[in-house]
Amino acid sequence: MLAAFLGLLVGLILGLTGAGGSVIAVPLLIWGLGWTLPQAAPTALLAVSAAAILGTLSAWPQGIVRYRAAIVMSCAGMLTAPLGLKAGQILPLPWLSGAFALVLLYVSVRMILQARSKPEEARIVRAGLKAEPENPSEPVCKMNPVTGRLRWTRPCALAIGSGGLATGFLSGLLGVGGGFVIVPILRAVTDLSFHSAVATSLMAISLTSAGTVLISIAQGQTLDLMVAAPFVGGALAGMLLGRQTASRLAGPKLQMGFAGVMLMISAGMFWSALF
Repeated sequence: MLAAFLGLLVGLILGLTGAGGSVIAVPLLIWGLGWTLPQAAPTALLAVSAAAILGTLSAWPQGIVRYRAAIVMSCAGMLTAPLGLKAGQILPLPWLSGAFALVLLYVSVRMILQARSKPEEARIVRAGLKAEPENPSEPVCKMNPVTGRLRWTRPCALAIGSGGLATGFLSGLLGVGGGFVIVPILRAVTDLSFHSAVATSLMAISLTSAGTVLISIAQGQTLDLMVAAPFVGGALAGMLLGRQTASRLAGPKLQMGFAGVMLMISAGMFWSALF
């Protein structure tokens, strides 16, 4: 019951806050179930992958998921995920907690800045994506106006692949989905709209997270299905609930409130790492 409740919280947060919300899964498992970070990471990634698949399916009919970019990112991520898993096994737990606290700090500050400078993007959440035109600057990867697809060049593939490399390593090391890395990279190197970047990141997250879980199991990491199953089920239920309430609740104030909570969690993880 506790695992299902924690999963429900994760799914609801994912549905209401969008990319970056997945980082809350690991701290909830650590503090709620008394697990270590390496123990919590596979279960968190499994829930994140399931929720991201649901978000991808929701956005797919709108034609805003750039699946080739997502596949390139996830394939690159599979190259570095084993390195992240290996580093997680070697590094002391205080170092891992400190690294996770830094990730939380980065995500929370980014959410606050986004809510202040671009309040309209604070309403573009995983639970309810709607395509709208934008006017981005000159990117490395450009859309073909005829086909609606990205024009793949070597610089474009390298730029998108670099995001996958970073995401895979972070997934293996800390058990995070990596949307906070993928979305800014897609926005920087492509002319995708914010809606399309988030939708594409969902597919990349689902594939990378699922692949990292499989790799961790192949390396001998145990996955407690008695906890993972209700946690994932709760996350999916929370995601569906988020889809129903996102239009009324999602926005800058909610983003800033959640960012404040993550700042407190980050401080708590720094404290546990130091003492």
